Amino acid sequence: MFRNYFKSAIRNLLRSKIYSLINILGLSIGLACCMLIILYNNDEVSFDRFHKNVANIYRITTTMTAPDGKIESAFGSTGMMPGPTFKNTIPEVKDFLRLQSEQLPIKVENEVFDQEALYVDSNFFSFFTFPLLAGTKHAVFQNKNSVVVSESVAKKLFGTKDAVGRTIEIPAPRSQDNTASKFQTVTVTGVVPNSPQNSSINIQMLFPMQIMAEPDHQWGNFFLNTFVVLPSDVDIKRVEAKFKKIYESTAATEIIEAREKYNSNTTTNYKLQPFLDMHLNTEFIASNGLTNASNPMYTKILGSIALFILLIASINFVNLSMARSIKRAKEIGVRKVIGGGRSQLIIQFLGESVLMSLCAFIIAIVLVISILPLFNSLSNKALSFSYLLDAKLIAGYVALFLLTSLLAGFYPALILSKFNPVQSLYNRMPLSRKNYLSKGLVVLQFALTTFLIIATITIYSQFTYLQKFDLGYNDKNLVIVNTDMMRPKDVAVFRHELT
Repeated sequence: MFRNYFKSAIRNLLRSKIYSLINILGLSIGLACCMLIILYNNDEVSFDRFHKNVANIYRITTTMTAPDGKIESAFGSTGMMPGPTFKNTIPEVKDFLRLQSEQLPIKVENEVFDQEALYVDSNFFSFFTFPLLAGTKHAVFQNKNSVVVSESVAKKLFGTKDAVGRTIEIPAPRSQDNTASKFQTVTVTGVVPNSPQNSSINIQMLFPMQIMAEPDHQWGNFFLNTFVVLPSDVDIKRVEAKFKKIYESTAATEIIEAREKYNSNTTTNYKLQPFLDMHLNTEFIASNGLTNASNPMYTKILGSIALFILLIASINFVNLSMARSIKRAKEIGVRKVIGGGRSQLIIQFLGESVLMSLCAFIIAIVLVISILPLFNSLSNKALSFSYLLDAKLIAGYVALFLLTSLLAGFYPALILSKFNPVQSLYNRMPLSRKNYLSKGLVVLQFALTTFLIIATITIYSQFTYLQKFDLGYNDKNLVIVNTDMMRPKDVAVFRHELT
């Protein structure tokens, strides 16, 4: 029986080639857009979830509060002191890790490379879940003159990923008078794979924190990220209250000196931010070794657009099916006259809908694979075909397929199966007067389409305005020179020579 339904569905689709082509292409384009947005949003919400026990990792943030309770500033960085101090005085803090970034000139033989580097505590590979291609996580930072490099950096510096044992030169820590600018030799002790696309920490080079200059014991210098591990059942507010108490007692003298020096009565508070909340967050700027922060509003807007596009495509599918129903009046009448029941007609129309949806999904997947490189370029992502094979995404696509098939096929099937056989044979079907749902769908489709068109024009106008906006200066032939590793007197000489 189902075999006959299948044959009948194929014959009906082939009989109306133009209608079938328009319906399938319309649905496939809508589904392709929806799939691309799902891929993007799935990547956004999956950031950093590959770390073990990631739900127990928090970042310590800093908030400056005025006497009236108003927050004057908030940032995600701290100094050197909070991590070890809180670890030693608060039982809930099981472990801590500090992370700082710096742009370094790297000397390999006679070549110099400009490379981003991270300074981390020696427990980095037990704190986070980053695998090692070479080296062991407990031994890579046993010597302070060591470095761990990513696979891409190893190939860039040495031409091969087998870099363990190789040496490079980096600037030595500056002396107290800030005049030394010598280089020191460090040895590669480990190689890591390139960081995942959905990681807030992008590893290029890792140096142990001990290789830095003398530790800064000032609480008021905020230049690195501090992460802590807390128990699953921890009371966050209680831990933050302990932060405040310990900070005010430990840094009492420094607090008084800072208030007198800057004539400020602001209060410093240390808060906890879940590690998984860092990426989709606009409160704190991603800096000091963290990358890829994003506005969560973009994810919500794109999700809404995906829903609108899916609704428009499905409504278009339904309306085309209803419009074409007049041409199938005699077919419906004949089927009912020879004994075809309503349930059989519903199954037949649903079968046609499922078949067309299946064709649309196949075409949509082909479109997604073809468009993905361009989409990556526009969205600054690195999504690949393998992302489509994610188990959760596959389940989502199956659910989307079933939803689309039912939404696009059930209503026409329900309406068409109600036709009176005699009226059907004489093409007298009451579709036009009281078909409020069909009319409502048309209105909704046009409203959603109009909204998306207006939104697109508005966004395009904003981008055009930003591109053509007069900055007030000529930005052509301008270069930025990094003088971090130059002595002050050398900077002055360099500036003089340029002028």
